[in-house]
Amino acid sequence: MVVLNKIYTKTGDDGSTGLGNGERRAKFDLRVASYGTVDETNAVIGLARLHAKDDEQLDQALARIQNDLFDLGADLATPDDGKPLEYEPLRITDAQTERLEREIDGLNESLEPLRSFVLPGGSQLAAHLHLARTIARRAERLIVELAKNKEEAVNHAAVCYINRLSDFLFVAARNANNGGKSDVLWVPGENR
Repeated sequence: MVVLNKIYTKTGDDGSTGLGNGERRAKFDLRVASYGTVDETNAVIGLARLHAKDDEQLDQALARIQNDLFDLGADLATPDDGKPLEYEPLRITDAQTERLEREIDGLNESLEPLRSFVLPGGSQLAAHLHLARTIARRAERLIVELAKNKEEAVNHAAVCYINRLSDFLFVAARNANNGGKSDVLWVPGENR
């Protein structure tokens, strides 16, 4: 259980932050940037949900995703360095990614195949979902870079989850654009 009775501790005033295993890292450390960008993704999904109230199924999916993103942040903030912890660290699981895949498939069923790339925009909900998608892709790039570092341990299921999340957000944005009918399509070279 998490108990936050004091919000500021002043321990970060030196430019460091504590990981879930007690280790201190610089606030610009790649691991901190990774879970910080996951948090940024979560915040933009919160904004998108303000426009999803008419679509209860999507709003519920986004609420589950927001919770998953906290799981993902906890996973990334607690590297598996082989040292024993006093608690079982929270890890993203394959089941969470599989649920996203089922939801993507369900959303994608009613969409026409794309004949062009989609520009971010359309409805307010779609625009926010596209913004969340691009931030999720940035988080993915950071997490993959972290995972490629031989001195860092990253749960492979975490990499899969963030990859699938951006796919979900893309398909959800198309659905928010009147089932793709209001998508803003890229016209190559239109303004030459």
